[in-house]
Parts: sequence; structure tokens; C-alpha cells
Amino acid sequence: MTADLAIKGGTVVSSDTRARANIYVTDGRVAHVGDADLPAGETVDATGLYVLAGLVDTHVHLMDPGDTEREDFPTGTAAAAAAGVTTIIEHTHSHPLRVVGDLEEKRSHLEGRSNVDFGLAAHVWPDHIDDLPALWHAGVSFFKIFTCTTHGVPGLAGDDLERALTVIASLGAICLAHCEDEGMTAAAEERLRSQGRDDNAVLIEWRSREAELSAVEEVCRLTTLTGSRVTIAHVSSPEVAAAISRHRARGADIAAEACPQYFALREDEVLTEGPMRKFTPPARARTDADEEAMWSLLRTGTLGHVSTDHAPSTRRQKRAGIWEAPFGLPGLDTTGPFLIDAAIQGRITFEDVARVYSEAPARRYGLYPRKGQIGVGADADLVLVDPDGSWSVVDSDVISKAGWSPFGGRTLAGRVRACYLAGQLVAADRSPFDRRTGRFLPGPGLGSA
Repeated sequence: MTADLAIKGGTVVSSDTRARANIYVTDGRVAHVGDADLPAGETVDATGLYVLAGLVDTHVHLMDPGDTEREDFPTGTAAAAAAGVTTIIEHTHSHPLRVVGDLEEKRSHLEGRSNVDFGLAAHVWPDHIDDLPALWHAGVSFFKIFTCTTHGVPGLAGDDLERALTVIASLGAICLAHCEDEGMTAAAEERLRSQGRDDNAVLIEWRSREAELSAVEEVCRLTTLTGSRVTIAHVSSPEVAAAISRHRARGADIAAEACPQYFALREDEVLTEGPMRKFTPPARARTDADEEAMWSLLRTGTLGHVSTDHAPSTRRQKRAGIWEAPFGLPGLDTTGPFLIDAAIQGRITFEDVARVYSEAPARRYGLYPRKGQIGVGADADLVLVDPDGSWSVVDSDVISKAGWSPFGGRTLAGRVRACYLAGQLVAADRSPFDRRTGRFLPGPGLGSA
């Protein structure tokens, strides 16, 4: 039998091995991996390249439907494909999924609008906790909880938070928790505004380390109490990671999500960059040692997987001021290249890249083994990386509608040369083809009622 596609001679990288091998693809799935020289309709010479399973980003906001001046699915997923990301899990704050009808409406809207495969997550509203079972059985990927009101999404605390986690546990579902203490952030905002403060330093005081740690401790405690499965979103510092580790050692099913901004952006940058560094929790690193501590936690698995928290805004929107500008950073263009650069620089290995930005998130959210590996029967989502290439991050090369990157001006070692979705080339040398062949991926609860 002749395969549809052969990718020959590349170094195939998994979470624990690398070896030179040929990959054969038939009907969008991996049909064979090994030394055999088999016939194929199309052959790609990958000599000198690393071949990774398509990258999996499980924390993405594409504002579609919603204020698509900031981002939409066609553009955001084109940015993803160019960076080697072939699967995302998306949830927008501008059009949150709270009931099954919201999910059905969004799925219909997104038909033919995605360049990569995608799952959809739902938000937990205090007055919609009873709707969580129906959403899970309809196919959402996970439930997003905020512990403080952010992006117009109400925070959950106390009995509401415990009840939501209890329901999520009963479903065998999973939750992604944004952890900042509502009482502490609200009190800080009231104090700062009453003082007439509008300088950029307010962000550090408003969304403080203490507020994040307080909420993480409470969510971890309730995770243990309810027996739920929770991922702590965008872990900002070693102190937060240590708190998670303590509760994990006591048996809690808690994962720690990492994002590039907490490895490479500094706390004091907001003083000069202002709203261009307005995201929350804010950057915490102050020294090279702080950054190295985060890399160590990623290498050792304390930080289990990486996501972007892609939440773009244009430069014009960010100029609204430190209080008014939207929270968030663009990240889909840069996260894959950022990790590839880290591997070439020796901060992590290519096996770590495969683990933290492909296999581990796929496993955590029920996408494995279809996603997150190069194995027979898996989707033929493949990324070809040139370790001798490079990419300079400049606004004109940013595909996201944001049109800028917080990593602007940096040159990143390594370059994504090709990205395949189900065996079809969707981007070449950072140029996406906008084919919009991405499919909806129902969560593991679909039809389980």
C-alpha cells in the first residue's frame, strides 16, 4: 500500500526519546514510524530537522464571536499553525459558554473558520452551576473558573466555589482555575483609585503576589476536599509552584500551567511599558535567578505543561491607560518558537518541548493518544523544526491581529519550517495557508450522561 505522505530522515522527538526515522501518513493518520523505505504519493526530505508532534495549546482566547478587532478564529489559528500549534482549546470572555445553547451557537459560528483542530471550554457562572453537567455531556473540554472578577467574568468564592468543584468532580471533568483573591484585589483597587493613582506601578500592587497565593491555597484546599481535577492557570512564580506542590504531595490532583511571560518578562517592565505589560497575574521575575528557578521547575515537571494564555489586544486598545486597557498578551505567534529557542540554548531539551507543549497538555485534557504523540493511529499533526534557522520577532511578522509581541526585538534560535495538520501542509516557513480545515474536538464527556 502506498502512503499519502512520507517525511523521511528527520529526528523524531518524543517526550523521552529522539531517533532518526521515517514517518508515513495515510488518510490523515500516522501509518508507520521506523526505518522502512516505503512508497508514498509525496515525500518530504527532513534531513537535519527535528520532527515533533503538533503542539497543543490549551489556554487560548480568540474573541470570536465577539470583538474581533482584537482577534478572530481565522487569524488566531493561522498564527498558531505558523508556530507549529495544531490543536488549541479556546474560551473567549466576550462570548462565554454558560449553557448548552451557547456551545451549539459557537460551534455553528466556527464552521470553516479554524486552521487548526480545536476544543471549546465553558466558563462557570455562579448562577449557572446547575448547567455544568449538560455542558460536559455536550462536549466542552473543561470548565474555567475565576476566583476574582476579571474580563467581565464573575469570580467564585466560598460556597459557590466549593459547589462548582463538587459538581465538576462528580462529572469526572476538569477545571482551569485563574487564582487571585477577590477580596484582596478589590480592596487594593479601591485604595489605589481613592488615592488618585493611575501610574503604571498600580498593576503590581493591585494584582499582588499575596492575592494570587491566597487564592491558590484556597483552590488547592477545595480541590483536595472535593476530589476534583484542577489545573492552576498561569503559575507566575516559584512560590506559587511550591504551594501547588505541597497540596499535590497530599494527594490533590492539581496541575500547574506555565506561560512564557513568567520566564522572560520582568516585574519592573510595566513601569516603562505600561499597559503593554498589563496581564494578570503580572510578571513576577526580578532577577536572572528568578527566571532560572522557573526553568528548573519546568525541566523537573513541577510546572507540568505550557500554554500561551493568548489574549491579544491591539496597540491602540492598549493605549487606553493602565486601568482601562484590556488585560492580556498575544502569544500564539511566539510560544512554540520561544520553547524551541530555549531548547537550542540549553535551558530545556527538545524532549521537554515535546512533553510540555504537546504530550502533557494532550494527556491532561483527554486528547491523547490522538494528539500529543507521533505514533501509529495518531493524527498526523507534525512540526518540522530547523535547529540552524532563526526568527527575529518584529511587528510586521506577527500574524495575530494584535500586530505586536512582548518579545519584539528578540531573535529566537531555531525555526518552524513546516506544520502539518492531519497530513496536510498548513504552514510553511512561518507562512500559513489559511485553509480552515480545523475540526472541532469534543471533550471526553460527550454523550456520557
